[in-house]
Amino acid sequence: MAKKLPAKYETKVMPLILSILMTFIVSLVSTIRAVGMTDNFMQLWSQAWLISWLVAFPVLLILLPIVKRLTKVIVE
Repeated sequence: MAKKLPAKYETKVMPLILSILMTFIVSLVSTIRAVGMTDNFMQLWSQAWLISWLVAFPVLLILLPIVKRLTKVIVE
């Protein structure tokens, strides 16, 4: 069994995984809508994903604590 990271890394790992998955899906949909399934689709999509992820990950790191506080205000 693989060794797990300590719990203190949860605040970095969760946004990392979330940003990868969300940008993967959103960039896929956006690229298909913008250019369709062209011969160079994979190249265009991978570039769109990388740029999206480079923006999304730091944004999630910054916004996640704010979102957690706002959620506590709204949810019992």
